[in-house]
Amino acid sequence: MLTEQQLNAQLKHTLDKTNLGIGRKYEGKVRDNYTVGDRRIIVTTDRISAFDRVLCSLPFKGQVLNQTAAFWFGKTAHIIDNHLISVPDPNVIVAKECQLIPVEMVVRGYLTGVTTTSAWYHYERGVRDFCGNRLPEGMKKNQGFEKPIITPSTKAEKGSHDESVSREDILGRGLVDEKLYSQMEEAALALYHFGNEHVAKNNLILVDTKYEFGLLRGKLVLIDEAHTPDSSRFWIRDTYEQKFAKGEEPDKLDKEFVRQYLAKLGFVGEGAIPGIPDGVKVEAARRYIQAYEMITGKQFEAEVGDVRGRIGTNLHKAGFL
Repeated sequence: MLTEQQLNAQLKHTLDKTNLGIGRKYEGKVRDNYTVGDRRIIVTTDRISAFDRVLCSLPFKGQVLNQTAAFWFGKTAHIIDNHLISVPDPNVIVAKECQLIPVEMVVRGYLTGVTTTSAWYHYERGVRDFCGNRLPEGMKKNQGFEKPIITPSTKAEKGSHDESVSREDILGRGLVDEKLYSQMEEAALALYHFGNEHVAKNNLILVDTKYEFGLLRGKLVLIDEAHTPDSSRFWIRDTYEQKFAKGEEPDKLDKEFVRQYLAKLGFVGEGAIPGIPDGVKVEAARRYIQAYEMITGKQFEAEVGDVRGRIGTNLHKAGFL
């Protein structure tokens, strides 16, 4: 684990944007994508988004996400192929260019959340049919579902809001056909179960997560990321039951820390984004790094300094610049 001094020192070196000057660029909320022929160079920046808004940048966050995603692409290749080719820099992956499927498969194992798209937000307001899933009466916040549910969402462009929908909505809009949706559903559940079994060994619960898929020569593949602290919610396993019994919030290892900080200030996505103090940024970064170490079982290794310059050097060595 890096020291607080190192995290504070990296605040002035966070990677908030890139301009590689190659290929066709697409800028997502967190990742900058450069398509060059049949390859896509994906740079994971240090930007953090929540409530479908880009909030700020956190020290080493991009490296955490990129290396966590690469870890899971390796671990889950027996379940479904993915787009990963290589990792030429801690913040960069080179991937196969795929046809994006405009549907995110969100798998939820627990009734929780603070955003307006969360299961708890709707349940607390009386909704019992959530994205086509019938939810029983009498559930409490942070309670586990009898079995995981899938709540798909349409994939929004940067600056727009994702829309939670049902299987029937997806098929009715013609976003994918029934056969492909079933393949996505099966893959998402298999990935979620595998991920939960893996992190349980490291005292974590994979609470909920999202997956993005693409088509490569007509074959379904996993793209973007998997089981990262951005795409997933993680709780500490050995304190969950006691906390839940007392009606207390679980111990968390994900960007829920930042979401809840902003929610307490009354910000849930609309209006001006409140300023986020350096102390909150550093604590959020520490949690991201802790999540990486607990998920992978590896020590996070990074150096304070210019991320943008290092990326340029490594991509030049790899022959992309």
